[in-house]
Amino acid sequence: PNIGLINSLSVYAQTNEYGFLETPYRRVRDGVVTDEINYLSAIEEGNFVIAQANSNLDEEGRFVEDLVTCRSKGESSLFSRDQVDYMDVSTQQVVSVGASLIPFLEHD
Repeated sequence: PNIGLINSLSVYAQTNEYGFLETPYRRVRDGVVTDEINYLSAIEEGNFVIAQANSNLDEEGRFVEDLVTCRSKGESSLFSRDQVDYMDVSTQQVVSVGASLIPFLEHD
């Protein structure tokens, strides 16, 4: 059995100098999504509140809703927009190139 074995990298993954996978996130400051990109490993990611890439933003990059669907410490939940640290760069960020071609993958 190959439990936990990943045969394909996610679309945006890269390896750091220690060989760990990292993926990019847009920095959020005071509820405003910036263009600053930071790469985080899975271990580092657990220390932050990360919004989904499809969160609604206004013209200035602020979250429209007061409560934003995010993940933190491996769990998905609603957080105040002021609590958000990062935002995914793409809705396809967590899947491989092949999986991203499947229509309506999020409903599977």
